[in-house]
Amino acid sequence: MANKKKNNYVSKDKKEINEKNTSSKNIILSIKNASYRYSDAEDDDYALRDVSFDFESGKMYAIRGRSGTGKTTLLSLISGLERCTEGEIIFDGKSLKDMNLDKYRNSDIGIVFQSYNLLPFMTASENIILSMDVNGSKIKNKKEKAIELMEKVGLKETYADRKVLRLSGGEQQRVAIARSLSYNPKMIIADEPTGNLDKQTETEILDIFKKLAHEENKCVIIVTHSGNVCDTVDVIYDLKKFKEESSK
Repeated sequence: MANKKKNNYVSKDKKEINEKNTSSKNIILSIKNASYRYSDAEDDDYALRDVSFDFESGKMYAIRGRSGTGKTTLLSLISGLERCTEGEIIFDGKSLKDMNLDKYRNSDIGIVFQSYNLLPFMTASENIILSMDVNGSKIKNKKEKAIELMEKVGLKETYADRKVLRLSGGEQQRVAIARSLSYNPKMIIADEPTGNLDKQTETEILDIFKKLAHEENKCVIIVTHSGNVCDTVDVIYDLKKFKEESSK
């Protein structure tokens, strides 16, 4: 008998999960049987295997799993940094295979990193303005817009001209979130965004993400190990090692 192909994911919706009847008009991102295998890997050696998730606008998601379950790989696929070996990813009704991925990353999605990825020799507002420049923003007063975004994430105008290295970790992450909002993306992807922060600051950052999802109708996806994050989000997706699953 042929071996049945098994996936490496489990979904867990904390609010009466199984919302399979949800109207598809709310789905902004759909991962359909996505698999990824490095070109030099064995035929059955997948970094990610047969994953199918749907993400809706207006909701906050957590993707969690132990080391080696494919979280980073999945993030790279969602971000368009890698292409699926099998399956596909659809954003706002279009397959990433058919999209300009540079434009996708610079316009449609905002990415927030654990290590902030800010340019340390620049001020907080300059980091945000640089993102606008890369995006080709036509905003006339970009500094004014940068200050507006900083205030949205809880930073006063006085922080605008401070060099990034003079900011605390929590303040830098707020700047990173403001930067990700500089071109008003439909989706925010965050890679362990609270991993370097204390519990109180983590809670404050999560409140920002929650408002972006629930009040501004953005889809927020957080890759995390944090229990606090998982207690905050609307939906949790658990990744498991494919080899562990296929051996059962």
